[in-house]
Amino acid sequence: MVESIIERITRGNFWDFHGGIHPPEQKFLTTNKPIKSLSLPKQLIIPLQQHIGLEGDVLVSVGDKVLKGQPLTLSKNAMVVPIHAPTSGVISAIKMSVIAHPSALRQLCIFLDVDGEDTWRERQGCTDIAQLSNHDIIAKIANAGIAGMGGAGFPTHVKVSTDHNINFLIINGAECEPYITADDLLMTEQSVAIVDGINILDKLLNPRHILVAIEDNKPSAIKAMRQATANNSKIKVCVVPTKYPTGGEKQLIQILTGKEVTAGQLPIHSGIVMQNIATCFAINDAIKYDIPLISRVVTVTGQALAQPQNVWALLGTPINFLLEQCQVNSIDNEKQPVIMGGPMMGFSLYSELVPVVKTSNCILVPSKIEMPSAFEKESKEVECIRCGQCSDVCPSQLLPQELQWSAKAKDHAQLTKLNLSDCIECGACAYVCPSQIPLVHYYRIAKAEIREKQLLDLKAEKAKVRFEARKLRLEKEKIARQEKHKKAAAARKAAMNKATPEAAGAKSAVAAALARVKAKKASQEQDSATDNVTNSGVTDVPLESVSAEKSQVSAAIARAKAKKKLKEQAANNDSDIVGENTSNTEDKKAKIAAAIAKAKAKKLSKGASEADHDTGNITAPETADKVPVAAAKTASTPAIVATSSSDDKKTKIAAAIAKAKAKKLNKGASEADHDTGNITAPETSDKVPVAAAETASTPAIATTSSTDDKKAKIAAAIAKAKAKKKRQEASSGNNNDQNSV
Repeated sequence: MVESIIERITRGNFWDFHGGIHPPEQKFLTTNKPIKSLSLPKQLIIPLQQHIGLEGDVLVSVGDKVLKGQPLTLSKNAMVVPIHAPTSGVISAIKMSVIAHPSALRQLCIFLDVDGEDTWRERQGCTDIAQLSNHDIIAKIANAGIAGMGGAGFPTHVKVSTDHNINFLIINGAECEPYITADDLLMTEQSVAIVDGINILDKLLNPRHILVAIEDNKPSAIKAMRQATANNSKIKVCVVPTKYPTGGEKQLIQILTGKEVTAGQLPIHSGIVMQNIATCFAINDAIKYDIPLISRVVTVTGQALAQPQNVWALLGTPINFLLEQCQVNSIDNEKQPVIMGGPMMGFSLYSELVPVVKTSNCILVPSKIEMPSAFEKESKEVECIRCGQCSDVCPSQLLPQELQWSAKAKDHAQLTKLNLSDCIECGACAYVCPSQIPLVHYYRIAKAEIREKQLLDLKAEKAKVRFEARKLRLEKEKIARQEKHKKAAAARKAAMNKATPEAAGAKSAVAAALARVKAKKASQEQDSATDNVTNSGVTDVPLESVSAEKSQVSAAIARAKAKKKLKEQAANNDSDIVGENTSNTEDKKAKIAAAIAKAKAKKLSKGASEADHDTGNITAPETADKVPVAAAKTASTPAIVATSSSDDKKTKIAAAIAKAKAKKLNKGASEADHDTGNITAPETSDKVPVAAAETASTPAIATTSSTDDKKAKIAAAIAKAKAKKKRQEASSGNNNDQNSV
């Protein structure tokens, strides 16, 4: 198959592509003029990004002095191509500025004030490429900042770094765009250097055949290239018919090989690599002379110029400087339009400060007669008449009319189905449109919107991946912590089960902790019980640990103490009230109640004296009806009698109760005197209160078992102590009553 292709090429029998047009060439303006070298401009504006890919990191700062060829940015990524200082000078600014873009896009640029000395940095060239490895050559190409100079600007070092088997290396010298003659003059004047660059690519890619394609309207270039390649049978100069857009990558591949590159694929998948004529020249400069890509040939043309010509322009040269060198004819009261690129694929510039970049091959300055559409301020676009001419001339065999409708509707999904990405923006459709619809304009806007959306989707996808990764990491860390805690608990349990001092210590620590918890709980329960007793009217009751034998006795004593204290407080309050009111407001009933209380106390004192003289061991009463001897205390405490001096009824009731208690006390005391011996009260530090047997509602001592000797002895001791204390209180109470009366 490859041999048949070469045979056809040798015979000059090429294939053709769909569509295409033949616009006026207008190349005569510059084709016979040699490339001119210009003087240095005063300032260069160097954009950081001049290719497809990413911009590099800035290596210089404002105020730095740089030399010619010195790198200004650093390449850290495969899609990053560095830029270099086109001449020596001082960095005056690093800021945003308008660049070569249809939408007047602003981008970060380095402003270099030229010193005029044009001093080079140190260079290390290599004239013998056989001494260099492929890796060294690719590195030099990358460090030289070379990108495709035919229009796309794809990084060259990426394009030549491939492991595919290459059948054809195609060198594109077609230059089909009207007006442009930069590659034509470059091939004519620098054919040897171009062929040396082709030989370097041959060493890297090792293709089976090398094809140099030139349109038949460039006789000088064809002659020069054939002479330069005469000694290399591997290189064939192919003279192809003049047709626009023959210089398109896919179209030229189809013309030379008859192969159509499938949509969405690259030529390298078919074993084909294509490079531009100017790119080959730049590769030779970079490898042999260590000259980075800092200048290129630019066609400055148009009938509005007095001296149209091709010039060697430094990258970063402002367009207005080029126009001054070619002398623009003045236009009265009208702004001169300037187009970067040819009339088919170029775009109008909004500012003449836009700089020359690596992909700039033409500056077109047309006259009003030559290109009246460039001077029109308003578009003359009308409705599509569906003539179909745009589809007939489309070299990519697309449907321009439907693409335009979908672009206006912003239907990106439909644009994708219609293969908008295959459009090479050649402008053939707009050239033939009778409705003067700027179809390429709509396509460019739609492509930009789709790229922006794709970038946003990519960012969102990356964010989602990062979120999912973080979520997974947190879950793994949580599981790891749980496993760690389980292992630690198991290790502690295993250590405690071992018969070792450490295990014993661990068990002791656990036991101590449990004991503290239990003690705290018991204390809380005890405090709660104490609060319940206090709320029921009992205060200052001591809580002591007693044995099971004395639990009932202790409870009775505690109740008696509490009740006694309450009654003593009431008695003291009532005594004060009685003493104060006898001289003023105490009525007759109150005096009678006091007299009755005095009589009861006197009688009680007499009975207590007799009991004290004759009493021995006393056995506690066996029934709840028999009041203990100590109950006689109530006769000396007129708390009930005098609760209220103004309440007659309560006074009578209190007197009756006191009388009944006194009578009952005398009877109990007589029985105790008959059967009891002398008892010595226990001499404890607390001295058990006599009021322990005061109330008949608490017969704890009286109702203990009569057969329990130990309890009986305790009860007898308590009764004797109470009787003794009662005598003393009765005597004191008698004296107080007499004083009050």
